[in-house]
Amino acid sequence: MARNGRSERGATIIDVARRAGVSAMTVSRVINGRSSVRPETRAAVERAIEALAYTPNTAARSLVRSAELRIGIIYSNPSAAFMSEFLTGIYEEASSTGARLVLLKGEGGRPPAQAALKRFRKSALSGVILAPPLGETRSVLSAVRSWELPVAAIGAYDVDGVACVRIDDRSAAFEMTRHLLDLGHRKIGFVLGNPDQTASAERMAGFYAAIREVGGVEVKVAQGDFSYASGLVAGEQLLGGDERPTAIFASNDDMAAAIVSVAHRRHLDVPSELTVAGFDDTSAAVTLWPPLTTVHQPLRRLAAEALAAVTAAASAGSTVATCRAKILDHSIVKRESLAAPLGGADARSDPDA
Repeated sequence: MARNGRSERGATIIDVARRAGVSAMTVSRVINGRSSVRPETRAAVERAIEALAYTPNTAARSLVRSAELRIGIIYSNPSAAFMSEFLTGIYEEASSTGARLVLLKGEGGRPPAQAALKRFRKSALSGVILAPPLGETRSVLSAVRSWELPVAAIGAYDVDGVACVRIDDRSAAFEMTRHLLDLGHRKIGFVLGNPDQTASAERMAGFYAAIREVGGVEVKVAQGDFSYASGLVAGEQLLGGDERPTAIFASNDDMAAAIVSVAHRRHLDVPSELTVAGFDDTSAAVTLWPPLTTVHQPLRRLAAEALAAVTAAASAGSTVATCRAKILDHSIVKRESLAAPLGGADARSDPDA
């Protein structure tokens, strides 16, 4: 008589991952002897393997290797610098795993059309990775979910059935804003990102959380969409009046670079007359003068983690990548675009700041 449940089919890599409290990707790395796993994590996985009497399916693993995984990358992002870092991370990870990448780009900053998505599905894909903002774009999500493939999204928040890989945007924006306040800035501009992305709202929330901790701060806000062009418009709005900010924090490096360009055009010295800060730490942050102080989010690692989650799920025969959010660390990178406001400590309106 046939047995039911796990005893019939044997433990899977997903069962091991759940018992050890890690992702299937991490289990795969332990099984394959990868050195990038912490000793305590490796021990937890090995205990789970022993407890479940898990035996890797060597025939299936060799079949996966010989068939070569094909991972679809779908993107439509206005920031060339962001996409450069993202794609570099994806390619580096793919080269070490043998996965083949298949790209689909939305034109004109728009999501791919449904016809393009249908054609893309015919590429014999093993899994899909969505670059921001597509991890929160309803038309794209609806399509890829119907494909019954493991899906990961960069920068997305709490998407059902999708492995979300991101940083803590709110905390990062809070720390950068707090740093500007600690320097003595009390007239601060903020450039919002794409209003359709949760990350934009989280960065704005972090900005205002820091502002609320200090009294007497004048705030000017301009809407952007993460593109350099939107940063130029926002820069003119923030710097065009008589009461201009002494510091501007933009929600990504492309827009921050545009702010620096507007400042130069208006003969404002950065940073002595205007401090500018960005977000992402892409190549855009260091290809202008002065180089930008910015929030570093590890874009290559984010991309690599997303790819690893999808390939691990596909290798295990799962149609769903691990859905637990993967949140990587961020940091503040201080460069020459940042200084105290003219007047220094005398410009502070809150002596306790």
